[in-house]
Amino acid sequence: MSDVTLMLQAIDRGQAQASEELLPLLYGELKRLAAARMAQEAAGHTLQPTALVHEAWLRLVGNNRQAWQNRAHFFGAAAEAMRRILIERARRKSRLKRGSNQVVLDISELELAAAMPDDKVLLVDEALERFKAEEPEKARVVMLKFFGGLTDREIAEVMGVNERTVRRQWVFAKAWLFQQIAGEL
Repeated sequence: MSDVTLMLQAIDRGQAQASEELLPLLYGELKRLAAARMAQEAAGHTLQPTALVHEAWLRLVGNNRQAWQNRAHFFGAAAEAMRRILIERARRKSRLKRGSNQVVLDISELELAAAMPDDKVLLVDEALERFKAEEPEKARVVMLKFFGGLTDREIAEVMGVNERTVRRQWVFAKAWLFQQIAGEL
């Protein structure tokens, strides 16, 4: 069992010093995930990767009594926390605009490194919530890839499947999401 898994279990048992010891071990990897996701944001955004990591960390190990099974479970939850933070931020900005023009999103042209305006993030998130109800495992692939910035290999490790399965689920998910988003326009 890795040091990370042992510390996650210690946090679950209520040992407060374990979270203080865990952050330095995971900080670099969490910041890499945040930086990958923030690279997709439109120019001029105010949230920095460091702030995203810190807010996600607070949600993950703050007052929340979450039991972490292992390192992969923790990083899956970290990607989900970052996704939720970015969605909340996008919704806040969208509410401020009140009535802004909707943006057409072609999910088939979606690239991980492409800039992602807040409106597009919201369209993808709404479709992803519907997708999650029908295909939870495939939706998790989308969440980890799109919002978490993980590679196919990293996703396969987190989910305990092989890379071919991840690629196949990603292709299916893109087609499903494109169909849903196109149907709303």
